[in-house]
Amino acid sequence: MAANRVGRRLGRGSPVRSLGSPRAEPARSPGIQRRQARVTVKYDRRELQRRLDTEQWIDGRLEELYRGREAEIPDEVNIDELLELETDEARAAQLQGILKSCHSNTQAFVQELLRKLQGLQKQQALRQPSPDIQEQA
Repeated sequence: MAANRVGRRLGRGSPVRSLGSPRAEPARSPGIQRRQARVTVKYDRRELQRRLDTEQWIDGRLEELYRGREAEIPDEVNIDELLELETDEARAAQLQGILKSCHSNTQAFVQELLRKLQGLQKQQALRQPSPDIQEQA
């Protein structure tokens, strides 16, 4: 935890304590405030990492599918829009519409992306309330 690491800076090996003097307060600039030791977790890190990995996979596969025709690559494959659709068939149809300019076989890409989307949550569902907000309620 960050608070523990900050506290250890003046641990046993610290010159301040080895001299036997009381714990000295470090000199501070008048304009710099001391940072809070507690960090609020707003997002589920594991879910965000899965989402990032999926987005990077999409970018890499699109570059492979559109090799030599980079100007035709779709601007965006919006994961949240795909997740809002009810069925995999609807998602597949949406993806085929996005990839209509691709002359390569996109079926394997669509099937793999549908597998990767299973278990992902919409972005707004990733946000967790701040512990401060929960304490006030």
